[in-house]
Amino acid sequence: MPSIPDLERLLASDPNDAFLLYGVAQEHAKAGNHAAAIEWYDRCLAADPAYCYAYYHKARSQDSAGRPDQAIATLKAGAAAARRAGDAHAASEIAAYLDQLSP
Repeated sequence: MPSIPDLERLLASDPNDAFLLYGVAQEHAKAGNHAAAIEWYDRCLAADPAYCYAYYHKARSQDSAGRPDQAIATLKAGAAAARRAGDAHAASEIAAYLDQLSP
């Protein structure tokens, strides 16, 4: 995966490229910078609300940041997006994580 600066350079030509926005978010999450990751996942979802795995990974960052209630809300939104998109695989993974977090 390219570095964050490499991805940001690519974004300069298309700032609404959901794949690149997701990539930057993933790199921040990998580095443990969950606050930045959440911001980039939000940018990804603003560019493409049907980018189902952004919901899943945003929730993981929220949970890692000690915000499980926000993670649950994100997963619920992601489950709805996955249903609308007809993405059964994403819906299944989101549902499993939601079950894990829900009391």
